[in-house]
Parts: sequence; structure tokens; C-alpha cells
Amino acid sequence: MSEQTERKATLLDGTATARAIRAEIAEAVRAFKQERGIVPHLAAVLIGDNPASETYVAMKQKACGWVGMESSVHRLPSDTTQEEAEALVERLNADPHVHGILVQHPLPKHLHETAVLDKVSVEKDIDGISRMSLGALVNGEPAFPACTPAGIIELLDRYRIPIEGKHAVVVGRSIILGKPMALLLLNRNATVTICHSRTPNLAEQTRQADILVAAVGRAEMITGDMIRPGAVVIDAGYNRVEGRSGDVGDVHFESAAQVASYITPVPGGVGPMTIAMLLRNTLLAAMGNYPATK
Repeated sequence: MSEQTERKATLLDGTATARAIRAEIAEAVRAFKQERGIVPHLAAVLIGDNPASETYVAMKQKACGWVGMESSVHRLPSDTTQEEAEALVERLNADPHVHGILVQHPLPKHLHETAVLDKVSVEKDIDGISRMSLGALVNGEPAFPACTPAGIIELLDRYRIPIEGKHAVVVGRSIILGKPMALLLLNRNATVTICHSRTPNLAEQTRQADILVAAVGRAEMITGDMIRPGAVVIDAGYNRVEGRSGDVGDVHFESAAQVASYITPVPGGVGPMTIAMLLRNTLLAAMGNYPATK
């Protein structure tokens, strides 16, 4: 490999970091069980027969097993009514043995997804995507933050990358990633710009970033010439491209890695951190100690 094409950026290894976090959580779960006789319990709500949702829920169950937590899956058929879906969530809210509730989305199209999510009590909303949790994030009040943005913040912290006083540019505005990401960065005293696929002259905005988070859902949309030299690049995208094997991020890795100081790979960057934060939030919920969203 020539000097001109050698990668300059340091990899932000989400796989190794998440492994370390899981070890910490497993020890905390053991201590909590010994002290209080309580095993944290994550309950997943799965409505319909979406194969991807089945896979995601199975991954989360497996992760719970890794750290000694209990997990359960509560399935409803595709023709479930709004009332039945909300009633299931209410039953789980009332169950003292359930500490965290995860409503796997997307839900079947005939259901009002936001209304179902809003039924999850803020104390058990370990996925952090109900309007109550998001409202707390806006106000900087205690609640669980959405797991992927929280995982990104944790990854930056673990690598001791400063956030305060930095200019962060978030490309993407989804309710589960872009918007909460911007708020978490703002709550950590970054100056935040939110962009999206329709932002005119996007490269002019991204080249101003000290921390650039790509969460727009378009394969390799962010290229090296759109990045300020020395910026920290977080790729939160997972895309399938016809004719290519594996997942592709929102960042063109090869060109970006020539310019950035730090960069996350896809896979092995943001994804493992999301699961780690889900486990941590479940433990905190069992302890009755959900965090401030700052």
C-alpha cells in the first residue's frame, strides 16, 4: 500500500468497545442480583411477521443472555388491533418483573406506531423513542436516550474525544437517530448543525464539522472531499447495495479515512454500541436509576 493511499484515520472500534461495556454490565448484573435478588428483565413486543424484526429481536435476546439478564418476546399477529397492541404494552408496564420494554418497529402499517410507543412508561422506555422520552431529551431531564445516539456519545467518550466546544454536523433528521443525536451533542455543549439529503451545498456544511455524524440512509453519500481534515467521522448508516456483499455505510470509507482523524467502520462501529446501550439502559431501569439525558 502506497503512502498516498494508506489510511490515516484511527478506527473507532465499536465491537471491542461494546465487548468491554458488556463485561462491565455483566458484573453489575451479578452484583445487583446478589444484593437485591433481582434479575433485570427486557420484554420485547413483536407485532407481525417481519423477518428483519425477528432477527433484531433474536440478537437482543442473545445479548441479554451474554450479560445474565432475562428476556422475553411478546408476539402479536399482523392483524392485531390498535387496542390490543396498546393493551399489551400497558400489561407490561404494570408487570413489576419487567424492567425494560422494547417495541420492535416498524409496526404493521394499519397501526398508529407513535401511539403504541407512547404507551411505554418513561421508566421502562429503554429504547428512548417515545414522545415523553424525547421531550425529556429536549429539556435535559432524566430519561433514557435513544440507544444509537447514546452509543455514539459513549464511543466518543471511551476514546476521550472532546465534545464540548466542538462544531458537530449531523446529516440526517430521523426521530430515532438524527434528531436525538443532535440534542445529545447540544446537551454536551457542542455547537450543532443539522443537515439532510435536501440541504443545499451539503459539502459546505459538512466541511465545517469537527465531529461529523452521517445518519441519512444513503450509501456512501459522504465522501472524503466533504470532510474537514482532522474531523471525527461517525458513520451510522447501514445500506444494502445491489451487487455488493455486506452492509455499506453512509460514508465512503476509503476516501474519508484519508482525511479524518477518527472514523467508525461499517460494520463494527456504531451497531454494536447500540446493543450495549440497550443492555445498560435495561440494567439502569431495573435499578430505578434512569439517567439524565445530558
